Amino acid sequence: MSGSLRLNAVAGAPRLGLFVALLVALLVALARAGDTLPTSPAAIQQELRSFATLGSALYVAAHPDDENTALITYLARGRGYRTAYLSVTRGDGGQNEIGPEFGEKLGLARTHELLAARRLDGGRQFFTRAIDFGFTKDVGETLRIWDRQHVLGDVVRVIRQFRPDVVIAGFSPVQTPGQHGQHVASAVLAIEAFKLAGDPKAYPEHLTDGLTPWQPKRVLQNTRFGGRGGKGGGGGGAGANPAGLRIEAGGNDPVTGESFAAIASRSRGQHKTQGFGNFGAAAGGSGGPRQETFNLIDGEPATNDILDGVDATFGRLPGGREIAKLAADTIAQFKTADPSASVPALLTIRAKLAALPADPVVTDKRAQLDRILQACLGLSVASTTASAEVVPGEKFGLRHSAALRANTPVRWIEVRCAGAALGIGEALTAGQPASRESSHVLPLQTAVSQPYWLREEGTAGLFRVDETKLIGRPESPPAFPVEFVFEVGGQTLVVATEPVQLIAGAPPAQARRPLTVIPPVSLAFPFEVALFAPGAAKPVVVEVTGARAGAAGTLRLEAPAAWKVSPASQSFKLAKVGDKGRFTFTVTAPAQAASASLTATAEVGGARFNNGRVEFNYAHLPVQLLQPPERLKVAAFELAIRGRKVGYLPGAGDSVAASLEQMGYAVTPLTGADLTPEKLRGLDAVVIGVRAFNERTDLAANLPGLFAWVEAGGTAIAQYNRPSGNLRVPLAPYELAIAGSAPQLRVTDETAPVAFLAPEHPALNVPNTITEADFAGWVQERGAYFPSSWDEAHFKPLLAMSDPGEPPLKGSVLIARHGKGHYVYTGVAFFRQLPAGVPGAYRLFANLVSLGK
Repeated sequence: MSGSLRLNAVAGAPRLGLFVALLVALLVALARAGDTLPTSPAAIQQELRSFATLGSALYVAAHPDDENTALITYLARGRGYRTAYLSVTRGDGGQNEIGPEFGEKLGLARTHELLAARRLDGGRQFFTRAIDFGFTKDVGETLRIWDRQHVLGDVVRVIRQFRPDVVIAGFSPVQTPGQHGQHVASAVLAIEAFKLAGDPKAYPEHLTDGLTPWQPKRVLQNTRFGGRGGKGGGGGGAGANPAGLRIEAGGNDPVTGESFAAIASRSRGQHKTQGFGNFGAAAGGSGGPRQETFNLIDGEPATNDILDGVDATFGRLPGGREIAKLAADTIAQFKTADPSASVPALLTIRAKLAALPADPVVTDKRAQLDRILQACLGLSVASTTASAEVVPGEKFGLRHSAALRANTPVRWIEVRCAGAALGIGEALTAGQPASRESSHVLPLQTAVSQPYWLREEGTAGLFRVDETKLIGRPESPPAFPVEFVFEVGGQTLVVATEPVQLIAGAPPAQARRPLTVIPPVSLAFPFEVALFAPGAAKPVVVEVTGARAGAAGTLRLEAPAAWKVSPASQSFKLAKVGDKGRFTFTVTAPAQAASASLTATAEVGGARFNNGRVEFNYAHLPVQLLQPPERLKVAAFELAIRGRKVGYLPGAGDSVAASLEQMGYAVTPLTGADLTPEKLRGLDAVVIGVRAFNERTDLAANLPGLFAWVEAGGTAIAQYNRPSGNLRVPLAPYELAIAGSAPQLRVTDETAPVAFLAPEHPALNVPNTITEADFAGWVQERGAYFPSSWDEAHFKPLLAMSDPGEPPLKGSVLIARHGKGHYVYTGVAFFRQLPAGVPGAYRLFANLVSLGK
């Protein structure tokens, strides 16, 4: 790495504007890391009170939006406790109410929604490697798919990292009918981890990552969802408290005066992908009395407070009593008109704190004290770059700036950029920002940026993370870390940040884009899945997009031995940034039914890249970029279709239209206004996307036209919808209803047996003969939100299926003759099965499209 520096003089009127910009840039960088710098004297004083408090609590539940934001807000901002939420999953298997992103893309969005929520309520955020694989009714299935011992080890790891005094489970560990199995599993894991975290024989591999055993005082269940199984909730056991434990959790934030309930409401409102955006618009409640209730599950009894018996001061640490006294004096003598007057006292505390033996709590307190010191100084830093995207081996420039508000002497010693020290040695002057510029070459071996939990291929229930020290973290470390080094009162203060590109006119969450490592070219297949007849050959196109001018290299398509690819390689050269080239390979499938993955790779300048580029943008979140290996699922099996033209009316977003094209259909996109017999003329079938009845405002008024087209001989297939308050339109030409209350009619076991209720029906025979074998290899679930009632005189149920121990459900596929045509309503999860390349799902869907042909 090379570096060069030059001083830029900044003088006159622009200084104040630059100072403000630098301060904002600093706040954004710190907020991205999950630690917010206090911005006002009142906030600094409150942070000092929090520094003097060592109480801590870890809340554990299954998904984003399962956390009790009211409790987190009260503990973090009211009591000043170190408070964190451990979401066992990232919510990958949930629904998306605002866009088409599902799976790992949705999980990434929900990760950042949690980080935004924690910035409001004051908590910290952790995760395990568990994958949200969708709704399940069985805690046993959940723990099996997650790989119980690995996820349990992750919860133990987080407890050892964070060292909470109490662990709080958000759900009951007892499975009840209709309860999400992942909710129950999160409580089971919290309880087991509580028992193991203090045992040095449990997960000894954690010790190699610098962790040590830690035993919390107790594990409680927060009974906001009802309590069963705890010592205080009827579960019996020593120390039982039949009345449960109650604490007062109302009040107002001491800094802003806003009620804790209102802050919690805004925090919960960050879960916009789950339809909670309206929470932020609500008042959220007053600061009046509000109680939280708990059951003791294990550990020492508590009668008055969740932290009964816990010393929540520095007095709990050897040598900490002096720090406690100094902190109390500093708080008492704090001058809101001049926060910098506290700097000498803070430096004294800092020296005492540095002498304590290091552990995770002490390390947290050192970082917190440094943020307080930085805020009292009014010290802000920023590193900016002209472009956030950098290619390995490429030269790029950075502008480093530091500004000081206080008159306290501060010397800017150096800037460390990914290990290289750039000497400065300048005394900062209050109100006069200083800056330097440096140039760097990104090492060729630098990995392309990708969320750490998505770098390797995992299992159906567990992400693979080879760098174990990252487990638990909400996001990846900076691609190019930067440290500003200062001398204050004879002590060294290091402020960590990362380079950002300033984006003018962008929403606040997107105004500063962190430096990201990208490949010189990105690769893309036009489809997620390519279908073949056994032994057949067909063209497969790979699109290459240049990220840099003059990108040139060799493109290959890697395939298992049974799949043949021709030619072996092709050369490409792209003149300008953004230029695209389309390259066609001929792929020949094996003679027998088979499935596999093809990987596109490009060799540029002696380095190999196989990355796609998936960017999505929600205004309330940073722009998200995924660069996964570009793979194409390929499947060879016998498939027959009838008819050739299908109209597709999108719903909440899925890839069923692309799957129809792979089946051999010409697909016409539709809107509600197109649902007239005249405009639908010539189509063989119309397919309605998932949750279209929930999401579309142009559907209800145009349904009579669709029904008339069906009556004249057309075939319409409506995919599942959710029983929500906005579902006020008829779902079919005859009576059909979805129950709005639990239990939901769904089959979560993807291996559940399927019975044929109408074995002679054309939908099970024409043009493909459907057998039990067609229901093998399904993923995540059979289906969801099945109708609870229908007009039995017109609708004919095709299949019966159920989860273990439950009565069979007959509403997965309902077919009605309507005049000369057919109307199909299905809750079968075709939107999951088709992108996964499940042959039986394709064959059944083809039969539904082919009805009447």
